[in-house]
Amino acid sequence: MPVSHDSKKEGSLVAADKSGQEETEKSELEKKLEDLLSSTEGAGEVRVMLMTGTDGNTGSFYGTQETEVTGVLIAAQGADNPVTVQRIQKAVMALFQIEAHKISIMKMK
Repeated sequence: MPVSHDSKKEGSLVAADKSGQEETEKSELEKKLEDLLSSTEGAGEVRVMLMTGTDGNTGSFYGTQETEVTGVLIAAQGADNPVTVQRIQKAVMALFQIEAHKISIMKMK
């Protein structure tokens, strides 16, 4: 049975769409985390970058793979205060279930 070239294009479009969906979800998570952390005492303005990976062994609402946060980079105005840094780190650890060494918090200039 012949296979048309259009099916290959369609498959790549589906893959690109899933990639775009993951990027949108990540952006939404980043924005929510920025809003939450910015509203906490001492943090000031906050910028967040999430590193993600996938885990094919677990089910998810987004198809068969679950997107996991594997690392977090945070720039915060209040990062010169060790108490603020500890609070931010604890919040991120609890929220994403990741270890402290996978979280980097830097002072925003």
